Amino acid sequence: MLVGRDSVLEDLDEALEDGAGSPYLLQFITGARGVGKTVMLTEMGRRARQQGWIVIDETATPKLIQRLTSAVRRHREELGAPSRRRITGAGISLGPLGGANLALESPDKATPGLREEIGMLCDALDLHDGQTGLIITVDEIHTIPQSELDELTAITQHLIREDRPLGLLMAGIPQAVERMISDNAQRPKVSTFMRRAERTSLEEVPLHSVAAAFEQTLTEAGRSVSPEVALECAQATGGYPFMIQLVGYHTWRIGKTGEVTSAHVTAGREKARKRLGDLVHAPALADLSPVDRTFLTHMSQDSGPTRAIDMQIRMGEGSNYISVYRDRLIRAGMIQPAATYGRFEFALPELREYLRDHAAQLIAQSEN
Repeated sequence: MLVGRDSVLEDLDEALEDGAGSPYLLQFITGARGVGKTVMLTEMGRRARQQGWIVIDETATPKLIQRLTSAVRRHREELGAPSRRRITGAGISLGPLGGANLALESPDKATPGLREEIGMLCDALDLHDGQTGLIITVDEIHTIPQSELDELTAITQHLIREDRPLGLLMAGIPQAVERMISDNAQRPKVSTFMRRAERTSLEEVPLHSVAAAFEQTLTEAGRSVSPEVALECAQATGGYPFMIQLVGYHTWRIGKTGEVTSAHVTAGREKARKRLGDLVHAPALADLSPVDRTFLTHMSQDSGPTRAIDMQIRMGEGSNYISVYRDRLIRAGMIQPAATYGRFEFALPELREYLRDHAAQLIAQSEN
């Protein structure tokens, strides 16, 4: 069950119905780690397939264009659509029967590239039903090599200008996506085109929606839960999608049968917090530099948003030093600007508690 994402999926359904030219066929899905970006791309692809669209799911790793080209070609061949051929010469036979002969070859002798393959696939789909097209989903878009980003963007731009039924749905951490786009400012055509893409930011799910989802799931499975305990479950998640999954799973497993109680929720939350640390926090911290981890560990001393001046005192460094690492961690999606001007806070739920529990270990790792 996807909780609290109805409006995003409704926009996509309408875009698939409208076809070529719909703005929601070119879209960035952004949000913090664990907020459900990959799940959303998967669900979008599933819905597109249900409506007859061809969907290719990818991650922004090296040789992306090569893999996309092969996948599009495979789908085109499955539809029975041959490569385009063109007449390169004609002659008249002077034999007894006379007649003409034609020489046929590919538009060029090289294998067709991604742009041409997509064009041929769209032609085949147009002949097939005229109602569908191609959807490409790309996860972790901010990690794409620059040369492949330029090529993918240019190809998509050309095909959309040709009114092809093509959708490009991309997901990544918001700060990194924004930096990726702004870093392309020296290539105005690329940058401008990407800026036109719709931005869909996945935020925390409202707690009343989470509570309703818990009630519905448990009731449909033949178990019972009071509205108060369902709300307690929701509060344990903080509206964070991955915690919704973890708290729900562990609370269910602890209770097993019958009514779900407050004691089940408390035990389920503790197990969920540990799993969140193992699956989200530990890998995210491992990707950071030793100074990044030290910075975050010092931030965890605060019970709320952190002031830059406090970090200067704790780390014994000047304002420029603190600004550099604050900006690095914002781009990494670990922290975010707070509502109070000049302060910043953790972007991931339970990260403060995880850092406090593992402070000694993290600092020792940073010093080695």
